[in-house]
Amino acid sequence: MTGSMQVRELMSTDLVTLTEDETLAHAQGCMARGRIRHLPVVRDGKLVGLLTHRDLLAASFSILAEVDRGEQRRLFGTVPVVEVMHRDVVTVEPDLPVREAARILLKNKYGCLPVVGLAGELVGILTEADFLHLTVRLLK
Repeated sequence: MTGSMQVRELMSTDLVTLTEDETLAHAQGCMARGRIRHLPVVRDGKLVGLLTHRDLLAASFSILAEVDRGEQRRLFGTVPVVEVMHRDVVTVEPDLPVREAARILLKNKYGCLPVVGLAGELVGILTEADFLHLTVRLLK
């Protein structure tokens, strides 16, 4: 079953995205509300970066190490996502075999792979959680 499965069959398409000018506070709120750890950053529908929960933690430690929680929230409200996001993001196409996508995740220790169409538009995201859901379905 999974040998011929393509990324399009497993990826999430109900995406929460950010723009470069949105703040880290907004990103943090999106992650908390959606219980998600990866936020693609888009400009005109095209992927320009990726912000992860780990990125927010690193920013907290580096930018906010010496301040209290209230001040942290205020500062996070002033830092745009573009200052922290990853720009060189590995992406995959929807017709890539799931097996190959899994190899990319494992080899590089990524938590997700944004999925882009031929014109560079963001069409989905494939995460570790998607593979766990697949495993549960296969083990029923």
